[in-house]
Order: sequence, then C-alpha cells, then structure tokens
Amino acid sequence: MADTTQPPTQKTGGGFRAGVEILKTPWAVIVAILLAVAVLDPGNLLTTIDFAARALAHTSQYILFAVLLLAYLKATGAEVMVARAFEGRETRMIMMAALFGGLAPFCSCEVIPFIAGLLALGAPLSAVMAFWLSSPLIDPPTLLITAAALGWPFAIGKAVAAVALGLFGGFAVRGLMRGGAFANPLRKAEASGCCGCGPKLDGKPLWKFWTEAPRRAHFRAEFFSNALFLLKWLALAYVLEALLVHYVPADLIAGLVGGEGVVPIAIAALVGMPAYLNSYVAAPLLAGLMEQGMSAGAAMSFMIAGAVSSVPAMAAVWSLVKPQVFAVYLGLGVTGAILAGIVFQLV
Repeated sequence: MADTTQPPTQKTGGGFRAGVEILKTPWAVIVAILLAVAVLDPGNLLTTIDFAARALAHTSQYILFAVLLLAYLKATGAEVMVARAFEGRETRMIMMAALFGGLAPFCSCEVIPFIAGLLALGAPLSAVMAFWLSSPLIDPPTLLITAAALGWPFAIGKAVAAVALGLFGGFAVRGLMRGGAFANPLRKAEASGCCGCGPKLDGKPLWKFWTEAPRRAHFRAEFFSNALFLLKWLALAYVLEALLVHYVPADLIAGLVGGEGVVPIAIAALVGMPAYLNSYVAAPLLAGLMEQGMSAGAAMSFMIAGAVSSVPAMAAVWSLVKPQVFAVYLGLGVTGAILAGIVFQLV
C-alpha cells in the first residue's frame, strides 16, 4: 500500500525526479528535436515530419507482425525451449546456443537470471558465450525492422552473421579454456533481482495459450508494451534519419565509411561499439547513412558492433562474469563485426 504520509519535500523531490525521467524518454527527445528544427530551420519542419511519418507508416506492418509474434512467444512460454540448447556435448551446445540466441524472446534483463541459472547448472562458458554474442544481434522484431529499413538481403545477412558470431565466439572460448584460461570465470554469486526471476529451465510451452486466462492477459500486456516500445524508438529513429539525410553532407559519410577495403569497415565497427544504439534505432539510421554513401559492409559492421556493446547486452555479461571474460566478450564482438562486414561486402 502506498504511503500517503510523506512530507511535502519528498513529494516535491519525487515529482522532480518523475519530470526528469519524462525528459529522458524518446517522446521528449522527438519533441525537442522538432522544436529545434522549428526555431532554427522552420522551412524544413514539415519535411522532417513528413519523412518520419512516411517511414513509420511503411514500417507499421512489420511492427504489427513483430509485436504479435513476440507476444505469442511470451504468452506460450516458448523461451523454455532455449534451455534445451544447453544439453548434450559441448560442440552441440555451442551450435544450438548460437542458433537459439537469435530466436529467444527475452527482454534484456531476463537474460541475466536465465544465464545465471544455466551457469549454476554447469553449462560451459563456451556455449554461454555463443548465446551472449548472438542474442543481442537478432530476434524476430529486429529481423522485421531491419528488413523494412534496409531490405531482406541485409536482414538475412545480419541473421547469418549473428549465428556465425555466436559460433566464432563459442569455439574461441572453448579453445581458450582448453589452454587453461577462465578456470573460474564467474563473479561471486549475487542476487540479481532483475525482472523478478528468469524463465524456467524445464516445462513445455503451451502453443494454444488462449485456453488459459492468465496467458491471454500476458499476451495483451506483452502486445501493448512491445508495440509502444517499438513505436517510440522507431519514431525517434526516423526523425533522426530525416535530420541525417537533410543536414549531414554525403561527402563526409562517404569519406569516412564509404568505398571498398577493410579500413571503412573497421572504422564503422569502432564507431559502432560506443554508439550504444539498439537495433531498432540503428536500422533506420543506417538506411540514411547508406543513402549518404556508407558502404554495405561498413553498415553491417556498425550494426553488429553496436548491438554487442549495447548497455543491456554488456550489463548481462558484466553482472555475471569476471572482467577478463567481459573483455574477451567485447574483443570477440568487435572482431566478429569487422569479419562480418568484410564478408558481407564481398558477397
């Protein structure tokens, strides 16, 4: 029950903090950007709004399908199937973990207790690393959003790169462990508390979820929360893309990350690592950059490096393993991003 006896100073502080939190939302950023355009370049305001609205309308069919699919997977409990990837021989575990990493319908915080449970049950670090590297790169909504913004060849290429990066990281860690590294990779056990608890490692999904009222309610809650999440981030992404296309000179982009060769791809990976863009925002922005001259290989490298180094992805790794394992995670991520960019450029 809420405490209604707080002193006025606490209420004021709470209201101030709430106001600050509102200012951090994508909606507030969108309003601030449009107000800035209205003041500094009023002639471009309607063009910016029109560009973003048209792009968002084009993507709406993908958003609808994505949120329906994600809500269905969550309501049925399909995430329990991912635990089966961590059974059997180590080679099989690495391969299955890399594959299922792109299919798992986990939110960023659910990955932490899920992986903690697997590690507690003795799952090898190699398989966990394969899952960690592939998981932030692709999932059903990301695949559809990427296809809408950059086309199906790019989206499929990213999905293949996600699995390949998981395999690369998993087998690299297995080789390091056989050489004596990571004898004790885990931090001391700490209570996570994130999202309450992770998915169970046993049980079966209920595909006809509508037969149970709690699962129907879970489906509705997931549908609306994910729809709002995607809508606000994509709206921001398309507003930023409109600004990028209009104000950033094409020659500047082409000079940094355009053309052939490894250098633009490596630069894109190194820029993407600290960018901290989630995949929903990155896809529309990369569409704008490619229109300005960014090469396809550099775009792939940027997207993969940025996903691996996103704050939720890094938090999941940092919270469970020692710093040297975390450093290997980042090193494998940027190396894999560069290799993926080179291969995609050649293909």
